[in-house]
Amino acid sequence: MRYKILTVDDSKTVRIIVRKAFKAFDCEILEAGNGVEGLAMASKEAPHLILLDVTMPIMDGVEMLTKLKADPALKSIPVMMLTAEGGRDHVLKIAKIGVRDYLVKPFKEEVLIEKSKRIVDLQPYAEAPAKAKSIFDPANILIVEDKPAIIQQIQEGLKHTPWKVYGVTEQAEAVEFCAKTPADAIVVSLSLPEESAFTLFRILRNTTQTKYTPVFALAVKTELSQQQQALTVGFTGIVTKPLDFSDLEAKISKAMNLDTSQRYYLIDGGNLVMRLPENCTPAVLAESANYLKPKFAEAVDSGLSKVVIDIHQLKSLHMGIIKLLVQAMQNCQDLGMRFVLVGNPEIIAECKGFEDTRSWTFYDSIDAAKAYLANPNAGAPQLVSA
Repeated sequence: MRYKILTVDDSKTVRIIVRKAFKAFDCEILEAGNGVEGLAMASKEAPHLILLDVTMPIMDGVEMLTKLKADPALKSIPVMMLTAEGGRDHVLKIAKIGVRDYLVKPFKEEVLIEKSKRIVDLQPYAEAPAKAKSIFDPANILIVEDKPAIIQQIQEGLKHTPWKVYGVTEQAEAVEFCAKTPADAIVVSLSLPEESAFTLFRILRNTTQTKYTPVFALAVKTELSQQQQALTVGFTGIVTKPLDFSDLEAKISKAMNLDTSQRYYLIDGGNLVMRLPENCTPAVLAESANYLKPKFAEAVDSGLSKVVIDIHQLKSLHMGIIKLLVQAMQNCQDLGMRFVLVGNPEIIAECKGFEDTRSWTFYDSIDAAKAYLANPNAGAPQLVSA
């Protein structure tokens, strides 16, 4: 049996937390921002459980609860009250009106689920796979595009990822696919005939399995009105043609809330290794910089004190990269961490042309850098920039 759970709370954040907590279960989450909306929703949908905040504008939880219990059609709906710590005694006083249980804010998702299971028989989705958490975890990406060549381009452009990229050409195929295979992200071309892209989007949002799945609109870069229409309807974001695959990967990763830090930071043999890829676009630099301080602090908290800054994959140097590296070195100094650089001859030669980098010294391999950090008396760096 699929249950309906109504959350009535003026805090959008709380409603998001509730929705997220029940995401793994076969139930429908209904939302209302105050008691008036909650009563209307309860009358319309007849939920199996109401999560009711005590303090709200327009009509608070106590008044809504009183009206619920006075309505013969609604009085049997179980209610769990949500309250701040200071309102606990108040909830206990009004319990005689007809409260099944209560929960003190802030609450843990697992506590909410545990208490809810005492009231309704929550069942997890059958064969629900674990969601990807890292950029290196597998995931299913669905491309809905009536041009097979575009599907092939995307599959080729994302083949370096652990993702499985599926392609269908019609709305009906997309609906059938999602019914059989959980999609972690969906890209829908706005060029599908007869505005079926928008029809498909509405179907996806009204289907339990895809209600919260990121759905991107794929459009020609110059079709601005079409892109605006997609954003207004509620698409997660826009992907434009000609395709930029690094941009597509970044948007999908962000929408899936994936941890992408492992692209740039990893623990190797008791050292924190910071690594920059061959192509350091502004987006790559921004992403790496966003993780820099947290990852260095996390390493120190774990007892690490040595850092290898690896830029040997770089083909060229520019001020954006230099700024990030200077920030990393300064962070090491602030935290009392020892660090070394790993580079290649081309990068070392380029360092001679920048005032900030002329004095940098390099090792020519990760192993040599780690050996030096393990035993600083072993010898001087094998590569030195002058």
